[in-house]
Amino acid sequence: MFRGTRAELLGRLAEAVDSVTVTVTHPTRVAVDGPPAAGKTTLADELAAVLRDQGRHVIRATIDDFLFPRAQRYQRGEYSAEGCYYDTHDYDALNRVLLGPLGPDGDRRFQPTVYDRTTDAVLSPPVAAAPTDAVLVFDGVFLLRPELVDRWDLRIFVSTALEKTVDRAVIREGRVSTRAHIERRWRERYIPSQQLYFATARPTRHADVVVHNDEPQRPVWEAARRGGPLPDVLTAGE
Repeated sequence: MFRGTRAELLGRLAEAVDSVTVTVTHPTRVAVDGPPAAGKTTLADELAAVLRDQGRHVIRATIDDFLFPRAQRYQRGEYSAEGCYYDTHDYDALNRVLLGPLGPDGDRRFQPTVYDRTTDAVLSPPVAAAPTDAVLVFDGVFLLRPELVDRWDLRIFVSTALEKTVDRAVIREGRVSTRAHIERRWRERYIPSQQLYFATARPTRHADVVVHNDEPQRPVWEAARRGGPLPDVLTAGE
């Protein structure tokens, strides 16, 4: 386990991406998983910026662009944890238009999104072509569940205390919703859905790297899977 600055963490993660890239013959697919408000989107954005600064071609995408329409997402109710876990994301589309094409048997012709959350509309954007050495940095919840876990070349899990995510959500969403509504959504839908995810998928067992993000500017990280190349990369300096 290693504690360092934010810049040190990002440098180590970029090294981890490089260590994977040399072992694959297709674009490197990086998952940045974690609970809502854990900081995974921020980390994914920062990692993408570091990789671009290094001259890498980065495809930045998110699970929020692979949602089912609202009526399907909330068919079990607005506060249903089971609905959040089972009814929210279109994994078939994600595999078909993005992860599969960028994988070992793909043609590298991909679409980065299939849904517009603002208009609750299904999208069909133009198909793009990725170079072989491209890096997909993809953030979202539930990325290490059985439907997706084998589709990633590097798996990062951003961990933080679930109670802390409630406080972060209130700060983040307080301008558009009441504290009572935010807290109810977190305590009845999002936190129980994460508990269901941990109980059924055990995501940290599949992660290559776990980032403990309770203090974002002084994160702690560890290589979670032993026996591969990443521990040597990530634990240097312990």
